[in-house]
Parts: sequence; structure tokens; C-alpha cells
Amino acid sequence: MKSSISYKDMPEYKKKDILQKPSLHSRNKHTGRYDLKALKLLNPDLKPFVAKNKHGNLSIDFFNPIAVKALNKALLMAHYGIEYWDIPDGFLCPPIPGRADYIHHIADVLADSNHGTLVKGDKIKCLDIGVGANCVYPIIGNSVYDWSFLGSDIDSKAIEAAQKIVENNANLTGKVKFRLQEKPEHIFSGILKADEKVDFTICNPPFHANQAEAEAGTLRKLSNLKKKRIKKPALNFAGQGGELWTDGGEKRFVLNMINESAQFSKNSAWYSTLVSKQSNLRSFYDRLEKIGATAHKTIPMGQGNKMSRLVAWTFLTDEEMKTWADERWKSE
Repeated sequence: MKSSISYKDMPEYKKKDILQKPSLHSRNKHTGRYDLKALKLLNPDLKPFVAKNKHGNLSIDFFNPIAVKALNKALLMAHYGIEYWDIPDGFLCPPIPGRADYIHHIADVLADSNHGTLVKGDKIKCLDIGVGANCVYPIIGNSVYDWSFLGSDIDSKAIEAAQKIVENNANLTGKVKFRLQEKPEHIFSGILKADEKVDFTICNPPFHANQAEAEAGTLRKLSNLKKKRIKKPALNFAGQGGELWTDGGEKRFVLNMINESAQFSKNSAWYSTLVSKQSNLRSFYDRLEKIGATAHKTIPMGQGNKMSRLVAWTFLTDEEMKTWADERWKSE
């Protein structure tokens, strides 16, 4: 007989995901249907992929990576002032609405530490761990909140592509810089200098432990969406190995991040990461408490049937956070 647990006895981190089936953030620009007529005018490369679906609505084939890439470019042009955006074949082409949600939710985390006021301006600096060739987080964060970004990555080709995006968009010039992580086993070490301060960090970690696991996960996702069994792992969102999998998967990667963040406890007001697997949360909370984090919070996130969550933590005391906010986030 299976044992059961009542709701009142459930850990808080499980209750949150049960109670809340989150939709996109209220400030997210991508709620509702895409205006594909307008988007294909902005980016003519999208036009061949726009057609009516079986319900008579304009749509694209989201299983076609070229179509998704064209849609992403159009969305970035329409909403975030981007004129040039391209990624090399094989690199991750992420869904824009979900990336925007992370940016808006982490903005709320900062606001909670800033007397409820949103933190804006190019003096605010974010470290994007694993910025990728697409450079999407810096594009959105800079456009919406005028933040500056430092993007790190273990792949020099990814940094080269992201740098090209920045160089070809005047609104990003001088606002986004990159550093190559030459030791993939490290996250902050080798990137943050001992006396360097950033206001927060973000990360979309590799979720899988190896390529086979990543492909199996993709097949499950495609089969669920297509409502039939898919045998070929044709990714609609591509990705290099370091973007999709790492030894030990999400759990080990995030635990390593938490451990290393303690060595840079006063370098950032908040640290954060996306977490795909709810079953990993307990391990992360235990480690945060063990290494002396003064606070941590979990924010459910979701789009459609996909659920994830943002986990953020800090080592600053209430008084230290107040001082940080007053010194670095105060509007002029």
C-alpha cells in the first residue's frame, strides 16, 4: 500500500507548486497570442513559416528550429529594440517569454529588498552564468530595466556570437560584457574578482546528466506535445552539450553553485538559478542552510504545462541588505 501525506504535513516548497499553477508574470510582454501579422513584417524571415493551424488561427510550426529562430528574432525586434540577432547552428534557441519571466521575477526579488521599489538603471549589474550565444537575458534585462550585464560562459564560440549581438545593437553597446570561464568546474571563481560586486546573479543551468538523458527528455516532451510517440530527437530548441547536460545534472551543478557562492558571500546581494526538478529543492535548501545563507526564496514559474521555479538566496543580514540598497539602488 502506498503511503500518503496530508497537505498540512507537506513541506512548504511542495505546497507552493501545488497551490500555484503560475502563468506569465504580469509585466511580461508576451501574454496572449503572438501578433504574427505584425511580427512577420518586422522580420521577413518569419513569413514562410506563418500559416493557419487546424483551428483557423495563424501559427508557426514550433518543431521547426528555423521557424522558432525567426520568431525569436521578431519578438526581440518588436519588444526589446534589437536590430541584429543571430545564433550559430547548434546553439540553444530559448523561448523568449520564459526568459522574460525570469527577469521580471528576479526584479521583484530585488524590489522586496529595496522598500518595494523596482531597481532600475545601468549602475545595476547582473552576472548571467552561462549567457550562451543567444544573449537573451541581457537583451531583456537591459531593455526593460536598463541593467548592465556581465555574461560568463565555458564556450568561447558562444561568447563570440553573443559579443557580435552586442556590437551590432547600439542600445547594448557598453552595457554587456563577457568573460570566458576557462575552468568549467568553477562558476564564480575565475569570473568574479575578489573585490568585485554585482547586484544579483542569474542562471539557466544544464538540466541533464548526459546526452542520452537530454535526448530522452526531449523525446518525452515532443511526444506529449504531439500526442504521439516521437522516436527521433529532433530538437526544436537546439543546444550544445554544456547548455543541456553536465556531469551530475542539475542537482550537482546547482549544489556546486551554492557551495561556491558562499566563497563570494559579500560580492552579490542575491544569487539565483532556475530549477527544473522539484525533487531537487530539498537538497538545495539543506545546503543553503548548512553554508549560512541568511534567506532564500522559491518562486514558481510556468508557461503552459511546463513548470519550473526560481530559487534565490542571500548571505546578507537585513542591515547589510538595507545598506546595499541605500548605497547601490537608491534612485538619483
